[in-house]
Amino acid sequence: MAGTPFADLDAYLALPRVSGLAVSPDGRRVVTMISELNNKGSEYVTAAWELDPDGQHAARRLTYGAKGESQPTFTAAGDLLFVAARPTDSDEEPPAALWRLPANGGEAQRILELAGGVSGVRAARSADVVVVTAPMLPSAGTPEDDKRLRTLRKDNKVSAILHTGYPVRHWDHDLGPDHAHLLRVESGAAQDITPQPGLALNEATADISADGSFAVASWELPAPGAALRSVLVRIDIGTGERTVIADDPVADLGSPAISPDGSTVAFIRETHSTPDQAPRITLCTQVFGGERVELTARWDRWPTSVTWSHDGSTLLVTADDDGRAPIFCVRPGTGDVSQLTHDDFAYSDVRPVADGALYALRSSYLTPPHPVRVDADGSVTVLPCVEFPELPGELVEVTATADDGTPVRSWLTLPAGDTPAPLLLWVHGGPLGSWNTWHWRWNPWVLTALGYAVLMPDPALSTGYGQDFIQRGWGAWGFAPFTDLMAAVDAACEHPRVDAGRIAVMGGSFGGYMANWIAGHTDRFAAIVTHASLWALDQFGPTTDGAYWWAREMTPEMAEHNSPHRYVGHITTPMLVIHGDKDYRVPIGEGLRLWNDLLTRSGLPADDTGGTAHRYLYYPSEGHWIAAPQHAKIWYQVVAAFLSEHVLKEHIDLPETLG
Repeated sequence: MAGTPFADLDAYLALPRVSGLAVSPDGRRVVTMISELNNKGSEYVTAAWELDPDGQHAARRLTYGAKGESQPTFTAAGDLLFVAARPTDSDEEPPAALWRLPANGGEAQRILELAGGVSGVRAARSADVVVVTAPMLPSAGTPEDDKRLRTLRKDNKVSAILHTGYPVRHWDHDLGPDHAHLLRVESGAAQDITPQPGLALNEATADISADGSFAVASWELPAPGAALRSVLVRIDIGTGERTVIADDPVADLGSPAISPDGSTVAFIRETHSTPDQAPRITLCTQVFGGERVELTARWDRWPTSVTWSHDGSTLLVTADDDGRAPIFCVRPGTGDVSQLTHDDFAYSDVRPVADGALYALRSSYLTPPHPVRVDADGSVTVLPCVEFPELPGELVEVTATADDGTPVRSWLTLPAGDTPAPLLLWVHGGPLGSWNTWHWRWNPWVLTALGYAVLMPDPALSTGYGQDFIQRGWGAWGFAPFTDLMAAVDAACEHPRVDAGRIAVMGGSFGGYMANWIAGHTDRFAAIVTHASLWALDQFGPTTDGAYWWAREMTPEMAEHNSPHRYVGHITTPMLVIHGDKDYRVPIGEGLRLWNDLLTRSGLPADDTGGTAHRYLYYPSEGHWIAAPQHAKIWYQVVAAFLSEHVLKEHIDLPETLG
């Protein structure tokens, strides 16, 4: 729709983006982070904004750093802590430091600088105790020694990393040579309370007790072969003494949340998958010194986050559910589950307060993330923050019936007007996920503004529909997920606002895998866009950043049976391949092999002069996601031009920035 920001990529990219939430111990101060595009359009700068907890007054900006701020956290005294890299006269590009904005006003104060920077911060709710997460080199005994060793490497231009275990990289960055540590902050200095952690804390989560005496962290340990497993450790913040308190050889334990009285820890347990059995995720509690209690073994949903209510009487849990992600209440004594929110939103960043209410972020495909207050009765108050953009169409639900009779639901966007629109099937990643929350990188409204109806189905393997729904596609990616998607497309094509004669498909990660599989198994689509996609599963398995979880899921025989590359000769549909060189989850070799196979072995190969209908959009500096705003703009422009050429039969000029 003309006039909405989705019809103009510059206007779309300039929309402010809300993330994160911090609430003071007394519940009267609420802070969120708002990211805005810089003047060059090359990056987002994030600032802290204070919200009116009663939802009556506009948000007020608190910080103004040129490079932005992150990790807002309130101390017991009500000061606001945050992490920021702010240049000084002597250091033009300093690492991120810890800052304090006093509760009584005044200028922000830098309270801790470390050579490797500060990456996270936690504060006790009722004591003057602050703990930060920060990287240190393995042979450094103190922060001062870490600074010396970093200077030594920098002066000698050394980037080499010697590994003694697995993994060696994660997502879009190399692991090592430094490792994440927890450090207590006191009088402008830092005391390491997790010496020699190795890689144990690199992707771990931790919580700190209300009195600041101890923390509980998810701690990764080496497992047989090139694998990891997660246990829970209790860390004495005064002495650094570390004790394993929960260990399950057949499951990973994470997301610890300490009860307000410090007696109990709640956490999420995820069983290790096998080629025959999908993982099972449940909520557990354990009294310190006692045995684990599995609370939600009878609940057919997977908890995604957990926190205690302010008084400790209830556990507040989010979980995917039927294309939404509500907040649920779980009774610690019985495991009884009740649903608190009943709207069409996905909730995150749940922050409870003393009066039984809570603050959270929520979003849906109708509104981007925004802060809300949820009262004890489930009523929701939107806190003024950013304006919601006008949408270029409407959102409806579509339910199909799979071959085995299973319902398969989808979200469907429809452009404004009455003319039937070409259909774009958009397959989500994961695969253990759901189309239930707003995505800035994967936004259907940008394509809807161009006139497409965008179908977002949740096929087999999607979360929010129960364990059996996941199990239907387990180890068989090319079967139930594929037939579910085709059933969803059939149902969408029956909608009077959809032009069934013009359809295309796109997807990223697992969605890209499905796009590749679809390409080799049907010619019903006019164009296919595959982003960061798995192509040859025998190659993907050992090279992804977490090969062990892949080995748990599929045997070599299963991987071969489900590999899209085996069907390259059947591909007759033009494909746009997109891949980033820094993608360590789906390594660049997948994109390179797919591109070569399309040009040499597909049913639509390059001609004698090298001409081809296929296209390859390559990002040397991007990872699994396209993060830089200028690259995201090109992503949408190239996708739009490719779809227009093959679906609409209309030419769109490519951006000049491609040269």
